[in-house]
Amino acid sequence: MNINTITAVYFVGAGGIGMSALIRYFLSKGKQVAGYDKTSSDLTAQLNREGAVIHYEDNISLIPDAFKDPAKTLVVYTPAVPETHTELAWFRQNGFEIMKRARVLGEITNCSRGLCIAGTHGKTTTSSMLAHLLKQSHVDCNAFLGGILKNYDSNLMLSDKSDLTVIEADEFDRSFHWLTPYMAVITAADPDHLDIYGTAEAYRESFEHFTSLIRPDGCLLMKKGINVTPRLKEGVKLYTYTGAEEADFYAENIRIGNGEIHFDFVGPDIRIADIQLGVPVKVNIENGVAAIALAWLNGVTPEEIRKGMASFAGPKRRFDFHLKKDAIVLIDDYAHHPAELAASIQSVKELYAGRKVTGIFQPHLYTRTRDFAPDFAASLSLLDELILLDIYPAREEPIPGVTSEIIFDAVTIPAKKLIRKSELLDLVEKEANTFEVVLMVGAGDIDRLIEPVKQILDKKL
Repeated sequence: MNINTITAVYFVGAGGIGMSALIRYFLSKGKQVAGYDKTSSDLTAQLNREGAVIHYEDNISLIPDAFKDPAKTLVVYTPAVPETHTELAWFRQNGFEIMKRARVLGEITNCSRGLCIAGTHGKTTTSSMLAHLLKQSHVDCNAFLGGILKNYDSNLMLSDKSDLTVIEADEFDRSFHWLTPYMAVITAADPDHLDIYGTAEAYRESFEHFTSLIRPDGCLLMKKGINVTPRLKEGVKLYTYTGAEEADFYAENIRIGNGEIHFDFVGPDIRIADIQLGVPVKVNIENGVAAIALAWLNGVTPEEIRKGMASFAGPKRRFDFHLKKDAIVLIDDYAHHPAELAASIQSVKELYAGRKVTGIFQPHLYTRTRDFAPDFAASLSLLDELILLDIYPAREEPIPGVTSEIIFDAVTIPAKKLIRKSELLDLVEKEANTFEVVLMVGAGDIDRLIEPVKQILDKKL
């Protein structure tokens, strides 16, 4: 089926961040769009306002008639949806063309020059930075992002003059193997998704296969020191980058203070002085170096880079400041892997040196908790105070013996509490006057508690 000739697209798992970008893309092309998701959210409500028809019960009778013709309808699903899903089974039994989200993204973008950002962590911020740098410059771009970029209130950007497409390349379920990058970035390759890959070696191998997909006229930009051996086609250039130490691209003259971060960008035959980070957390220095490097390699000027970095507001849920006052700071972050959790905490502690940092963390997935419990405990022990919530299961069934307690017991700081999510607001209400910097972290539904927590803290000031 040619995705350009279909008239209707039905999404199973419509509320996912990657799915929502495809929904917006097909709406922009004048297609009829409908779908199912397990729960409603601010994002699905927005998609409904934009023209999609989304329902929240797995029920064949709720599929609109316009989406019941196999000759005209493409069905897109996310691997997070179980094979037992009733609607998905009905589409299979009735001869519909059914594609994973990743394949559809590959089909849409394979005729453009894809700038594909991959990595265990850092990919959403890096791809969003790159998209913003290109979009606000004379170069322009298209983009399919894994977060809602606050500058544009969307995770989709379209251009009628540029064939560059920024793509967040997701390693989950080997999704990024559907892509054909022109240029690629690998930000990190710390093992994750072991429920899919089985071993750290298989996880690393998937990144190595990803590097083999880069076009011969392109390049790979890889963070220096990560455990990946590229398999590049002849003609593909290889560059390294870091946040501070010397590499092909790196930052120097880093200045952190007064809630701001400035640095100089250094690369082959290029130096851009006094860049200000729009989202001033230390981990964004290396993300910024990667984004600037690809922007510069694609013709963005030094002055456009300087302006774009300063005006970058960041994606929602990536170091999202909800309160930023002298008495109290409230930050929300999506970190859900031990390495990115440690980077998040260390960045906050450096930005607010001398102030007590309280972390509220919701573990994501039973398998990830089981596989990385000691590493999560080590990262959370960097906090001054911890409030640990129960596990968000997402697509998984419980695993006997796997609870937040296996992390909690190994955390070494004395100021720690283990509570249910339902108890959080009462605890915040009771202890609000003791908080200084609060970091709410996790990839589950902890974001739904941010606004009520903010209201409690704001009221207590």
